Amino acid sequence: YCSFNAVRAMSLTLMGTVLVVEDTPSEMELLSHYLREGGYSVIGAVSAKEALNKAIELKPDVIVTDVVMPGMSGFELCRSLKKHPETKQVPIIICTSKGQEIDRLWGMRQGADVYITKPFTKEQLIRAVKSVGG
Repeated sequence: YCSFNAVRAMSLTLMGTVLVVEDTPSEMELLSHYLREGGYSVIGAVSAKEALNKAIELKPDVIVTDVVMPGMSGFELCRSLKKHPETKQVPIIICTSKGQEIDRLWGMRQGADVYITKPFTKEQLIRAVKSVGG
């Protein structure tokens, strides 16, 4: 059991940087809020193309992406990130409302490290990020 101050001190130590790829403003807000509360620094991208550029330029520790987005999908983003020498080591968490087992398997085949379905709790998200080394 930790004292309140110990918990506060822990949450003020930044754990790493997470690139969040989400085209829905409310979802982006929620993901960013949960991650910041968990002690992470957050970079946002509203499209897969923007995410690809930011991932190469800013080198986040973990990438959390939606699947269904206009233009390039989260699955395509996974493939592009895993092919690029600058980003192929970065763990990817797919976070989507597509909860079918076939979607999860497909996501893993595209290079995702973890697959979580919406709605998710703050604990599930933080656990997923920590599990891939963030």
